[in-house]
Amino acid sequence: YDVLLCTTIIESGLDVPTANTLIVFDADRFGLSQLYQLRGRVGRSNRQAYAYFTVRPDKMLSETAEQRLNAIREFTEFGAGFRIAMRDLEIRGAGDMLGAEQSGNMSAVGFDLFAQMLAEAVNATREGRVDKCDLLPPALSDITVNIPAHAYIPEEYIGEADERVMLYRKIAAADEVEVVDQLREATFQRWPQMPQATENLFTKARVKALANQMKISTITVVAGKLNVEPVAQPKGDLWAGMRRAKARYVSQSKKLQVPLKYFGLAEDGSLLEAVYCLLKDMSEQ
Repeated sequence: YDVLLCTTIIESGLDVPTANTLIVFDADRFGLSQLYQLRGRVGRSNRQAYAYFTVRPDKMLSETAEQRLNAIREFTEFGAGFRIAMRDLEIRGAGDMLGAEQSGNMSAVGFDLFAQMLAEAVNATREGRVDKCDLLPPALSDITVNIPAHAYIPEEYIGEADERVMLYRKIAAADEVEVVDQLREATFQRWPQMPQATENLFTKARVKALANQMKISTITVVAGKLNVEPVAQPKGDLWAGMRRAKARYVSQSKKLQVPLKYFGLAEDGSLLEAVYCLLKDMSEQ
């Protein structure tokens, strides 16, 4: 037998039509797109081909790794690339896929503003207003919300990929809490039995909308602390409770640091909801 032992360089487009077997070691370390490209290196002619994605028998796989391997095993039909891409969106989360970590022009402005720019350009071109394409509505792309939580729309909840993408788009563009609540209610009316991951997605959108209202640019969780900036210092009993939990406020940068123990959450408690309630209390002071 002829055997080629190599790195993942072959995913770049190596074409060996006679190759009929692929064995990938430590498949749990690869991204879903990598696995899809690697699988495409065999079965490139009329021969029956096999792809084996192996993992170490004594290794405990992460939830994300299991989801990737299940996806590559599930979508085996011809032309499954789009469904693989949609599953990758769900696994990695809309926060990364639609946020500031995109590449190219979309990285510079964020998905929501990029979509608004594109829509405005198309409408202006149709109406002969090419000189007004730079008049754009405000967007939320400069606000960073990084709070650990599963926040996505599962395929089992909304089966149509186009419907999920459209809902992601609407959520990304919602700049007021009332708009998010209306969108959540409309979604629930159409698709009852909303899973917790989707509830989290709407709660995260509420946090971002409230941050937009309060002129907050960053809400992150780092080293067991919630960091919010820039924000006005809390007052009264609210601040007193934070101080008892060793919260800290840096007046120069208007940065608030609150230890997560302040929220008193159980292991299955929703930190997203707790952060939203905290911001709401601060906005009402």
